[in-house]
Amino acid sequence: MKYVVKLGGAGLENPSLLEGCTRAIADLVRDGNQVAVVHGGGIQLTRMLKALGLESQFINGLRVTDAETRDIALMVFAGKVNKGLVAALGALGLPAVGLTGGDGLLFRARKKRTAPDLGYVGEIAASDVRLLDAIWQLNSVPVLASMALGFDGEYYNINADEMAAACAIACRADALVFLTDVPGVKDSNGQVLRWLSIDQIAEMAKSEVISGGMLPKLSACREALLNGVKRVRILPAEAAGSLPDLCSSRVPHGTEVMVA
Repeated sequence: MKYVVKLGGAGLENPSLLEGCTRAIADLVRDGNQVAVVHGGGIQLTRMLKALGLESQFINGLRVTDAETRDIALMVFAGKVNKGLVAALGALGLPAVGLTGGDGLLFRARKKRTAPDLGYVGEIAASDVRLLDAIWQLNSVPVLASMALGFDGEYYNINADEMAAACAIACRADALVFLTDVPGVKDSNGQVLRWLSIDQIAEMAKSEVISGGMLPKLSACREALLNGVKRVRILPAEAAGSLPDLCSSRVPHGTEVMVA
């Protein structure tokens, strides 16, 4: 089977969580699956910006990205975070190849049109995943930082959840899994929903049951499911050990997002 796993937040920051996530990914690969990892690095970027005396601003869960912030994001995402994740997988004997969406023109971006303007924030406009196929043929794991080249030659910051969905759609993944800092999607009473229909998302957003970073995540889930990805699950990073069992048994963690 083919999996796209999106890793972010504490899963990249906390050493024990990172080890659990990478071990689960390694188990998937050793079971004969093809796995691509897409990562963010928002916490690390915010920390770097603060160290440089720059403020972070978010609108609907998306970071406002001027040219300076974009360049720092490229440094943080494609550098320290990406290569750290490659090293963590390598420590488990799993060869990994660190990339951005710009490498091999894997993913092309266009500027996200919003009001107010978000700057160098993009969305995926085109894809060519032959490079991912070549990496899989070498029994390696592609590790993708959430940046992509625009047709104008500029790098754009892509929301990592959107990047993961675009990757899953482009490579016709069987499953897309978001390893997150939260136990799942919660209802108005604060209870984790084990199943969530995409038809419920708009109403939950309207009533502000879901907000902030969960908005682009659930939008990405919806996009993936409507474009051929068979299974989409939001899974807490501390339960990453159940990742290899998702498609073969019932897992009592996280939220399964479904078409109906």
